[in-house]
Amino acid sequence: MPNRLKLPTLLLLCILAASCGTAYRLPLPPRPPGAASGNGFYKVIDSMKWHTREPLAMREVLSGNVPDFLRKFVPIHTSITGANGKKITATFWVAPDYLSVGGNSDFARIPFTPVTAQRIADSLQCFLPTRKMVNDIYSQARVKLEPVPLYAFRDSAIIFYHHHLIIEGQRKGRKGLIAGIKKDVVISAKVAQDKRPNRVAIYGWHKLDGKPIQPLYTGHVDWYVDYSHGIRLVYRKIKVDKRWMDYTEVLQHPEYRALLCDEDACDFFRYPY
Repeated sequence: MPNRLKLPTLLLLCILAASCGTAYRLPLPPRPPGAASGNGFYKVIDSMKWHTREPLAMREVLSGNVPDFLRKFVPIHTSITGANGKKITATFWVAPDYLSVGGNSDFARIPFTPVTAQRIADSLQCFLPTRKMVNDIYSQARVKLEPVPLYAFRDSAIIFYHHHLIIEGQRKGRKGLIAGIKKDVVISAKVAQDKRPNRVAIYGWHKLDGKPIQPLYTGHVDWYVDYSHGIRLVYRKIKVDKRWMDYTEVLQHPEYRALLCDEDACDFFRYPY
């Protein structure tokens, strides 16, 4: 009998090891006892301007006050045909939802400026997606929701939370990779190419027909953030044909960069701070 148990046990260990090697979890501490709920946090920041609320929101995230479901990333698969006609495949891992504060049952999504988002991403071995990656994420999302535009007090925390509640009303408890609910803050060569300094690039907010409301756009200064902006973290290690590469290596590769980027130039890797 003991010998018969060895094979199933070994198989289980192999499965667990494989899942650990192919999944990514945010390296955050456990959620602190008594941490603020999403609603509670918004009550604190409801009248604050961006430069006051952002350090508080970043502190909440990095202290571990994020829902458990947001910590485990999900794989997105993509491929291209190489110059020799051979298929090149890649997998990158993304957060199933946008950056949020709170627990599983009391969280709230928090829009961030790109500079704060970059600080958080750097702290968690992550980066921000490109336009192509946003499209790939949308195409593979399990939960796709119709965008809901709002028009008054767009950059206020009150409207941030109101928009979150609208999304939750649409979601109706459905779980899994979600998309179509926010414009993504993205990395794009347009930021560096724009003659105006200190830009933020946004893209997405796909409608149910798969067409984005927001084309790739750098019209806002980098301290501007409104209710429609979302921060989707991406693990910085990409698996290309079974080989692990840093995303900067992929974006600098003359062939592989097409796996992650559909712009003429793919040389903007992160927002400076």
